[in-house]
Amino acid sequence: MSQQQTLTLTQKALRFGLVGLANTGVDLAIFAALVALAVPALGANIGAWLVAVCFSYLVNSRWSFERDTSLHEGWAFLRFISLGALISLGISSLAVILLPPRIGLWPAKILGVVVAAILNFFAAHWSIENRLR
Repeated sequence: MSQQQTLTLTQKALRFGLVGLANTGVDLAIFAALVALAVPALGANIGAWLVAVCFSYLVNSRWSFERDTSLHEGWAFLRFISLGALISLGISSLAVILLPPRIGLWPAKILGVVVAAILNFFAAHWSIENRLR
């Protein structure tokens, strides 16, 4: 993308959503492969998340968002995975732990994924572009 072309927030959100779909596929494929190799479920989940978050950063920082070049890429990546861990793993885990007695397991999982995706968009926007608006 040329420096003169600027994406709107809507375009960024759509691209982020597409990357999220691909990222979900990466996560599930790695998880399935690790489980097939007899890695315990928690280890497989963490391993799959690590691969998926690296994939997500690579694609989002080069396609979904306009990376702030004044922000060192290592720092942007650290912010991205730190917030991703807090948001993705944290919110989805809390939803699955706290909400099933009230709304059921699958509605809780879906709600956790939706809330995490929305918050992850703004976290990724901040960690890659170094801005919140």
